[in-house]
Amino acid sequence: MNMIKLTPAAAKIIKHSAKEGNLDGLPLRLACTKMQNGSYHYGMGFDDVKSDDITHTSEGVDLIVSVTANEFMNGMTIDYVEIEEGKEQFIFMNPNDPDYVKPTE
Repeated sequence: MNMIKLTPAAAKIIKHSAKEGNLDGLPLRLACTKMQNGSYHYGMGFDDVKSDDITHTSEGVDLIVSVTANEFMNGMTIDYVEIEEGKEQFIFMNPNDPDYVKPTE
């Protein structure tokens, strides 16, 4: 079964955010919307589990996604990287996304 994975760097930032926001114990909801032009738009935030959610665990972080979003995100890896000097952000490496380019590093 494919799943959604976090890199250790992404998990560290997510765990820190949960602790800072007093949200320890809440899973991280991942969302994915397929836009009209075919591109994918991603979102995430801490949330309660709903009865029809699919759950994943990666690097000690509980992740939840809707059934629909799971179809779009299955096999995805989320990383936290330095985009340019002094600027870091989450990146979504999703082989289902038509704009996906496999990392070379």
